[in-house]
Amino acid sequence: MSIVVKTEKRQGLGTNAARRLRAQGFVPAVLYGESMETLPLVLSKKDIVQILRLESGENTIFKVAVDTDAYDAMIKEMQIDPSTDELLHVDLIRIAMDKPIRVTVPIVHHGEPFGVKTEGGFIDFVTREVEVECLPKDIPESLEIDISELHIHQAFKVEAMPVPAGIKVLTDPNTALVLVSLPHKEEEVFPGEKPEGEVAAEEPKEPEVIKKERAEKEEPEK
Repeated sequence: MSIVVKTEKRQGLGTNAARRLRAQGFVPAVLYGESMETLPLVLSKKDIVQILRLESGENTIFKVAVDTDAYDAMIKEMQIDPSTDELLHVDLIRIAMDKPIRVTVPIVHHGEPFGVKTEGGFIDFVTREVEVECLPKDIPESLEIDISELHIHQAFKVEAMPVPAGIKVLTDPNTALVLVSLPHKEEEVFPGEKPEGEVAAEEPKEPEVIKKERAEKEEPEK
Protein backbone atom coordinates (compact mmCIF):
# COMPACT_ATOMS: atom_id res chain seq x y z
CA MET A 1 0.00 0.00 0.00
CA SER A 2 1.47 3.33 -1.06
CA ILE A 3 0.84 6.22 1.33
CA VAL A 4 0.93 9.75 -0.06
CA VAL A 5 1.16 12.72 2.29
CA LYS A 6 0.24 15.99 0.64
CA THR A 7 2.11 19.00 1.95
CA GLU A 8 3.22 22.46 0.97
CA LYS A 9 6.27 24.62 1.54
CA ARG A 10 6.25 26.55 4.78
CA GLN A 11 6.32 30.33 4.29
CA GLY A 12 6.25 31.77 7.79
CA LEU A 13 9.11 30.72 10.07
CA GLY A 14 9.60 31.28 13.79
CA THR A 15 7.82 30.43 17.04
CA ASN A 16 4.65 32.46 16.44
CA ALA A 17 4.12 31.06 12.95
CA ALA A 18 4.61 27.50 14.24
CA ARG A 19 2.12 28.10 17.05
CA ARG A 20 -0.50 29.30 14.59
CA LEU A 21 0.01 26.20 12.42
CA ARG A 22 -0.48 23.86 15.37
CA ALA A 23 -3.65 25.69 16.40
CA GLN A 24 -5.05 24.93 12.91
CA GLY A 25 -4.24 21.20 13.08
CA PHE A 26 -0.94 21.36 11.21
CA VAL A 27 2.66 20.80 12.29
CA PRO A 28 5.88 22.40 11.00
CA ALA A 29 8.32 19.97 9.41
CA VAL A 30 11.49 19.71 7.36
CA LEU A 31 12.44 17.26 4.62
CA TYR A 32 16.11 16.64 3.93
CA GLY A 33 18.35 14.02 2.37
CA GLU A 34 21.02 13.28 -0.17
CA SER A 35 21.13 15.47 -3.29
CA MET A 36 18.47 17.92 -2.10
CA GLU A 37 18.18 21.14 -0.16
CA THR A 38 16.32 21.11 3.15
CA LEU A 39 12.65 21.92 2.58
CA PRO A 40 10.58 23.56 5.35
CA LEU A 41 7.10 22.05 5.08
CA VAL A 42 3.63 22.12 6.58
CA LEU A 43 2.09 18.72 7.41
CA SER A 44 -1.31 17.70 8.64
CA LYS A 45 -1.15 16.34 12.20
CA LYS A 46 -3.78 13.81 11.19
CA ASP A 47 -1.51 12.33 8.50
CA ILE A 48 1.38 11.86 10.95
CA VAL A 49 -0.86 10.24 13.56
CA GLN A 50 -2.24 7.79 10.98
CA ILE A 51 1.30 6.79 9.96
CA LEU A 52 2.36 6.22 13.57
CA ARG A 53 -0.66 3.97 14.16
CA LEU A 54 0.47 1.56 11.45
CA GLU A 55 2.30 -1.63 12.43
CA SER A 56 5.48 -0.27 10.85
CA GLY A 57 5.20 3.00 12.85
CA GLU A 58 8.16 5.31 12.37
CA ASN A 59 9.69 2.82 9.91
CA THR A 60 6.85 3.43 7.46
CA ILE A 61 7.98 4.63 4.04
CA PHE A 62 5.58 7.06 2.38
CA LYS A 63 5.58 9.62 -0.41
CA VAL A 64 5.73 13.31 0.40
CA ALA A 65 4.03 15.34 -2.32
CA VAL A 66 5.40 18.89 -2.62
CA ASP A 67 4.04 20.91 -5.53
CA THR A 68 4.70 18.72 -8.58
CA ASP A 69 7.40 16.61 -6.90
CA ALA A 70 7.10 13.45 -4.79
CA TYR A 71 9.78 12.04 -2.48
CA ASP A 72 10.07 8.70 -0.72
CA ALA A 73 10.53 9.53 2.96
CA MET A 74 10.44 8.32 6.55
CA ILE A 75 9.99 10.00 9.90
CA LYS A 76 13.48 10.67 11.25
CA GLU A 77 12.68 12.52 14.46
CA MET A 78 9.75 14.11 16.29
CA GLN A 79 9.64 16.83 18.91
CA ILE A 80 6.87 16.36 21.46
CA ASP A 81 5.93 18.65 24.34
CA PRO A 82 6.61 16.53 27.48
CA SER A 83 3.84 18.20 29.50
CA THR A 84 1.03 18.13 26.91
CA ASP A 85 2.17 15.38 24.46
CA GLU A 86 1.54 17.87 21.65
CA LEU A 87 3.44 17.20 18.42
CA LEU A 88 5.68 20.24 17.91
CA HIS A 89 7.88 19.43 14.91
CA VAL A 90 8.68 16.56 12.53
CA ASP A 91 11.91 15.78 10.70
CA LEU A 92 11.50 13.73 7.52
CA ILE A 93 14.39 12.10 5.70
CA ARG A 94 14.38 11.33 2.00
CA ILE A 95 14.93 7.64 1.25
CA ALA A 96 16.72 6.15 -1.77
CA MET A 97 14.91 2.87 -2.42
CA ASP A 98 18.04 1.26 -3.91
CA LYS A 99 20.34 2.01 -0.96
CA PRO A 100 20.48 0.21 2.43
CA ILE A 101 19.38 2.18 5.48
CA ARG A 102 19.64 1.65 9.22
CA VAL A 103 16.50 1.38 11.30
CA THR A 104 15.46 0.13 14.74
CA VAL A 105 13.07 -2.84 14.79
CA PRO A 106 11.02 -4.12 17.77
CA ILE A 107 11.34 -7.69 19.09
CA VAL A 108 8.20 -9.86 19.40
CA HIS A 109 8.34 -12.77 21.88
CA HIS A 110 6.52 -16.09 21.53
CA GLY A 111 6.06 -18.87 24.07
CA GLU A 112 6.32 -19.13 27.85
CA PRO A 113 9.83 -20.04 29.09
CA PHE A 114 10.24 -23.47 30.70
CA GLY A 115 12.05 -21.73 33.56
CA VAL A 116 8.95 -19.67 34.32
CA LYS A 117 6.35 -22.36 33.77
CA THR A 118 7.94 -25.12 35.88
CA GLU A 119 10.98 -23.70 37.72
CA GLY A 120 9.54 -20.63 39.45
CA GLY A 121 11.54 -18.05 37.53
CA PHE A 122 10.48 -14.75 36.01
CA ILE A 123 11.16 -13.06 32.67
CA ASP A 124 13.33 -9.98 32.32
CA PHE A 125 12.90 -8.33 28.91
CA VAL A 126 16.37 -6.83 28.72
CA THR A 127 16.36 -5.46 25.15
CA ARG A 128 13.14 -4.79 23.26
CA GLU A 129 14.51 -3.63 19.89
CA VAL A 130 17.56 -4.07 17.68
CA GLU A 131 19.23 -2.02 14.96
CA VAL A 132 19.31 -3.51 11.46
CA GLU A 133 20.50 -2.52 8.00
CA CYS A 134 18.59 -3.41 4.83
CA LEU A 135 16.99 -2.00 1.71
CA PRO A 136 13.90 0.11 2.43
CA LYS A 137 11.60 -2.48 0.83
CA ASP A 138 12.93 -5.17 3.21
CA ILE A 139 12.35 -3.34 6.50
CA PRO A 140 10.49 -5.79 8.79
CA GLU A 141 7.71 -4.59 11.07
CA SER A 142 9.29 -6.71 13.82
CA LEU A 143 11.62 -9.64 14.45
CA GLU A 144 10.19 -12.69 16.24
CA ILE A 145 11.90 -14.99 18.74
CA ASP A 146 10.70 -18.17 20.52
CA ILE A 147 11.65 -18.08 24.22
CA SER A 148 9.77 -21.23 25.34
CA GLU A 149 12.98 -23.32 25.79
CA LEU A 150 14.69 -20.95 28.22
CA HIS A 151 15.51 -22.34 31.68
CA ILE A 152 16.52 -20.53 34.87
CA HIS A 153 19.64 -18.36 34.40
CA GLN A 154 19.46 -18.70 30.62
CA ALA A 155 19.35 -15.79 28.18
CA PHE A 156 18.21 -15.43 24.59
CA LYS A 157 20.87 -13.40 22.80
CA VAL A 158 20.90 -11.54 19.49
CA GLU A 159 23.18 -14.15 17.94
CA ALA A 160 20.43 -16.81 18.29
CA MET A 161 17.74 -14.70 16.64
CA PRO A 162 16.45 -15.88 13.25
CA VAL A 163 16.82 -13.11 10.66
CA PRO A 164 15.13 -12.94 7.22
CA ALA A 165 17.31 -12.81 4.11
CA GLY A 166 18.52 -9.36 3.14
CA ILE A 167 18.65 -8.07 6.72
CA LYS A 168 21.89 -7.43 8.59
CA VAL A 169 21.67 -7.07 12.37
CA LEU A 170 23.99 -4.33 13.69
CA THR A 171 23.33 -4.81 17.41
CA ASP A 172 26.11 -6.68 19.27
CA PRO A 173 25.52 -10.47 18.92
CA ASN A 174 26.16 -10.95 22.68
CA THR A 175 23.36 -8.56 23.65
CA ALA A 176 20.75 -10.33 25.82
CA LEU A 177 17.18 -9.91 24.62
CA VAL A 178 15.45 -11.97 27.33
CA LEU A 179 16.74 -13.38 30.63
CA VAL A 180 15.03 -15.90 32.95
CA SER A 181 16.00 -15.37 36.60
CA LEU A 182 15.01 -16.46 40.09
CA PRO A 183 13.19 -13.93 42.28
CA HIS A 184 15.48 -12.20 44.79
CA LYS A 185 14.85 -13.30 48.40
CA GLU A 186 15.58 -11.07 51.35
CA GLU A 187 17.23 -12.83 54.29
CA GLU A 188 14.90 -13.23 57.28
CA VAL A 189 16.12 -11.67 60.54
CA PHE A 190 14.50 -12.90 63.78
CA PRO A 191 14.02 -10.68 66.85
CA GLY A 192 17.23 -10.38 68.88
CA GLU A 193 19.40 -11.53 65.96
CA LYS A 194 21.74 -9.32 64.01
CA PRO A 195 22.03 -9.63 60.23
CA GLU A 196 25.03 -11.59 59.04
CA GLY A 197 28.11 -9.43 58.82
CA GLU A 198 26.84 -6.87 61.31
CA VAL A 199 29.20 -6.41 64.26
CA ALA A 200 27.92 -5.30 67.65
CA ALA A 201 29.20 -1.91 68.65
CA GLU A 202 31.77 -2.00 71.43
CA GLU A 203 30.98 -0.23 74.70
CA PRO A 204 32.91 3.00 74.97
CA LYS A 205 36.10 2.64 77.01
CA GLU A 206 36.83 4.98 79.88
CA PRO A 207 39.78 7.25 79.30
CA GLU A 208 42.91 6.12 81.18
CA VAL A 209 43.15 9.36 83.21
CA ILE A 210 39.61 8.99 84.60
CA LYS A 211 40.32 5.37 85.61
CA LYS A 212 43.42 6.43 87.47
CA GLU A 213 41.64 9.23 89.38
CA ARG A 214 38.84 6.88 90.36
CA ALA A 215 41.34 4.31 91.65
CA GLU A 216 43.06 6.91 93.81
CA LYS A 217 39.77 8.02 95.37
CA GLU A 218 38.75 4.45 96.16
CA GLU A 219 42.08 3.61 97.83
CA PRO A 220 41.55 3.39 101.69
CA GLU A 221 43.20 5.96 103.90
CA LYS A 222 46.18 4.78 105.92
